[in-house]
Amino acid sequence: MIPGSEYLRDRVRQGSLSKEAAKRLRWMDHYAGHGNARLTCRYYGISAQTFYRWKNRYDPYDLRTLEEASRRPHRVRRPETPAGVEGRIVELRDRYPRWGREKLAVLLGREGIELSGSTVGRVMARLRTRGLLVEPENVRQAKRARQRRQKPRYAVRKPKGYSVQAPGDLVEVDTLQVRLVANEVRFQFSAWDMEAKFAAFRAYRRQTSTAGADFLHHLKTKFPFPIKAIQIDGGSEFKDQFEAACRRHKILLFQNPARCPELNGGVERTNRTSREEFYEVEDLALVMEELNRQLDAWEYTYNFVRPHQALDYRTPNEYYRQWKRTHRPKCH
Repeated sequence: MIPGSEYLRDRVRQGSLSKEAAKRLRWMDHYAGHGNARLTCRYYGISAQTFYRWKNRYDPYDLRTLEEASRRPHRVRRPETPAGVEGRIVELRDRYPRWGREKLAVLLGREGIELSGSTVGRVMARLRTRGLLVEPENVRQAKRARQRRQKPRYAVRKPKGYSVQAPGDLVEVDTLQVRLVANEVRFQFSAWDMEAKFAAFRAYRRQTSTAGADFLHHLKTKFPFPIKAIQIDGGSEFKDQFEAACRRHKILLFQNPARCPELNGGVERTNRTSREEFYEVEDLALVMEELNRQLDAWEYTYNFVRPHQALDYRTPNEYYRQWKRTHRPKCH
């Protein structure tokens, strides 16, 4: 049987499962309950060919098998236009942003570069998809952006050989949108330690980097061990003030590639637990201060009371205390 509808909607909101994949998952669930492909096709109004195509691909342990695969050919014809010519087209377009492909072809011909207008147009289309060609209405903004000196990001990709051996070596951080009343959203910042499974939670009215920096302070006061590195997605709440706070506290900051929520799977699962065991069962306050007091109580339950299957039904606190005893430095 598939997970509950609330879980599926949460996966869709988080971007780890598309709406189309969730729909196909319901086909598989209906078929598993009845064992009749014809009835399933009739119920959902799909053809047998479509159903069996997805049934043969379906792996219940990997829901990504229900996502539409890329139809891009394995071998794609490579453009024959030299890179130097492409660069010259970019230069001419920047100089004359309102001139079309035919005029640019004439200018290139004067320089001894014989290209037809249609070829110039295809090159411009490729450059546009790669973000290398600025549209006329954005020329002024692009010029000002080039003039501004961009500071390098503090966040980097996690090194391939990075090893997690102790609590605090890698803490996953993410946000969870919570709607307590209609037309009002709260944002829960969540953290999850990869080794000890300790978690921290705090709610905010807005999903900003200032809120992220405040959550980092909360995290440092709640975790019983120092934090060496944090892993995040590409959300704007983890830039600016949050990045500056990590740099100030000498905490490494690793940013996952785009559209890879599975790399933060631990904190994603913690968000689901918070939704199912806190937000869906507790009588929650609408005042932010009171809500955070309730979150503090849930945080204590998660770390000090709730048995965790991944820890052989110990609490994160019990696991961490045992880890400290077994890794106590030897006295010489």
